[in-house]
Amino acid sequence: MSNIDDIVNTLAGARRRGQTTAAGDAPLQDADAAYAVQAGVARALGWFAGVPAGTAPHHWKSGGPSRQATLTHAALPPHGVWASPADAHQWAFHLRGIEAEVALRISQDVDAQRAATLDVDAARKLVDAMCVSIELVDSRWTEGLDAPALAKLADLQSHGALVLGEWQPFAARDWAAQRCIVTIGKQPVMEFRGTHSLGDPAYVLPAWLRHATRGGEVVRAGTVVTTGTWCGLPLAQAGDRVTAEFPGIGQAEVQL
Repeated sequence: MSNIDDIVNTLAGARRRGQTTAAGDAPLQDADAAYAVQAGVARALGWFAGVPAGTAPHHWKSGGPSRQATLTHAALPPHGVWASPADAHQWAFHLRGIEAEVALRISQDVDAQRAATLDVDAARKLVDAMCVSIELVDSRWTEGLDAPALAKLADLQSHGALVLGEWQPFAARDWAAQRCIVTIGKQPVMEFRGTHSLGDPAYVLPAWLRHATRGGEVVRAGTVVTTGTWCGLPLAQAGDRVTAEFPGIGQAEVQL
C-alpha cells in the first residue's frame, strides 16, 4: 500500500469514527500528495458519488495568507454545506474555528482550456452572485491547527462545515472599505475593515478554476467557492450562536 493510500485510510477512518489521529504518523512529500489524499478520502467516503462524470464538485474553498503565497484549494463534502440560519449543535466538532468569508458563485461552465486563459479581471466576469459565508474550521489531526501544513491541506485545509447566507447579485465593491462584523456567543463583538488577506475575494478565482479543472473536469455554472477569512480564526464553543455580517452584502448565522 502506498503512503498516500495509508494516509487516505487513516483520515477516512478518523472521519468515520469521529476521532482524531496523529498527523506525525502521516508524512506527505508535497502539495500534489496532499491533494491526492483529499481526492482519496472523498472517494472512500462517497462524498461526490452523485456528481456526474467529468464535472467538478459543487462547493469549494480557496485562499491563502497573501498574494505572495501559493493558494490552496479543497472540494467540500456536500453534507457539510448548510443554508443560513444553520443548526450545527449535533455536529461533532473537535475544533470550532470561525472564519467569516464571502462566497462567490460562477455563472458559466469553465473547462481547463478556458481556465488556463483567465486572469482576475476575466474570472471576475464569470461571477453572478455573492453571499456571506461562515466556514467552521475543524481538524481530524490530534495536533489540530498545529499539524504540519501539508497534513492540514490533505485534511481539506482544516475544513469542518460551511454556512451560506442569502445570495445577492455580484457587483464591484471597494473591498478595502468593506466592514465585517462577527459575533460569537457572549464574546465581545469583533469588527474588521478591509481585512481580506488577498485584498479581493475574486483574486482566488484563476488559481482555483485551474485547480478544479486540472483533471479534465468542468466547473459547472452554479459552482460555489468560499474565498478566505476576514476575521482571522477566533474560536467558538459548543452552544455559541455565531453571526457574520458584511454590510451591503448580507449575513450568515449558525448555532453551535
